[in-house]
Amino acid sequence: MPLTNDIQEEINMLIRFSQSSDHQGLKVHQDIAAQELVDATQRLFDKKLITLFDGGYLTPLGHEAADQAHALLNILSAPK
Repeated sequence: MPLTNDIQEEINMLIRFSQSSDHQGLKVHQDIAAQELVDATQRLFDKKLITLFDGGYLTPLGHEAADQAHALLNILSAPK
């Protein structure tokens, strides 16, 4: 299944969260951020991956998803 633009934007949002601290959240300012980022953040909230519709913190499921996204990015970005 190829990545849709929506999934790609959600992954891009997930990898913005810190892997090193559970106490660092994100806030997406709806009046400043690109609409794609606002929409992706809302979808992550709807999927229960983040705590607030405009960011907040990763949920336990969100941590798992973000860890997997970071792992895949590291694999695909590794030098040949």
